[in-house]
Amino acid sequence: MDTAAALIRAYLDAFNRGDRPAMLALLAEDVAHDVNQGGREVGRDAFVAFMARMDRCYRERLEDIVVMADANGTRAAAEFTVHGEYLATDHGLPEARGQRYVLPAGAFYVIRDGRIARVTMHYNLADWIAQVSADA
Repeated sequence: MDTAAALIRAYLDAFNRGDRPAMLALLAEDVAHDVNQGGREVGRDAFVAFMARMDRCYRERLEDIVVMADANGTRAAAEFTVHGEYLATDHGLPEARGQRYVLPAGAFYVIRDGRIARVTMHYNLADWIAQVSADA
C-alpha cells in the first residue's frame, strides 16, 4: 500500500513540476487513460499527445492532494484541487482568454508491476465551463 501511494504521489509531483518525462517513466507502456467525460486512450504515445494538448491549452497545479491505496497495492485514488489557467482554446470548448479556475477533481489508478497501468480522471466539466465562461 505504501509503495502504491508513493508511486501516485511521485506521478502527481512530477505533474506539478511540469516534468513530463518523469510522469511517463511511471506509466506502463500500454497505459489506459480514461479521459474525463471522454473516451479511453491506450498507450504511452497517446498519453504523450494528450499531455501536449493539455500543456498547450492549460497551465495547472494540483493542491490539497490526498492519495489513497488499497491494501494489496494494485489500486489507488487521489483527490485534489486543480488551480488552472486556460491558455489556448481547446477543441469544442469555450474560447480561452487566460481565465483562471479552481476545480475539485479526482483520479483513479490501477497499478501493475510497479507502474501505473490505468489513469481515470474525473472533474465536473459543467463547473469548469461555467468558470471559464463567466463574464464572457
